[in-house]
Amino acid sequence: MNDTLTRDIRVIAEPRFLPEQSDPSSSRFVFAYRITVRNEGAVPVRLLSRHWVITNGEGAVEEVRGPGVVGCQPKIEPGREFQYTSGCPLDTPMGTMHGSFQMVTAAGEAFDARIAPFRLVVPNVLN
Repeated sequence: MNDTLTRDIRVIAEPRFLPEQSDPSSSRFVFAYRITVRNEGAVPVRLLSRHWVITNGEGAVEEVRGPGVVGCQPKIEPGREFQYTSGCPLDTPMGTMHGSFQMVTAAGEAFDARIAPFRLVVPNVLN
């Protein structure tokens, strides 16, 4: 689990390996990650878009940008949180993800909430 705070917005990432969706013999390793976006500030914010940087175990980088998350642009009131789960396939048994969520306050002030790097690792691959 990783945890980052940017301008009173806490982003928590919790990755896990999905063996039932993976096929190591075909170099397909699928991971899920649960993201929690918690508003620890005093004003409402809306998550407008996302930017992910995904790096596989060989250093190949893929960037993903798009509106919202899981089909929505949630408004997060002070003291509340929004949580979702998504997935990421890799062609190596380990990699990393990091990025940011583009947020806007109720007053129209835009900022990026940072998502610190977290590892996507098949269990026991680092032993």
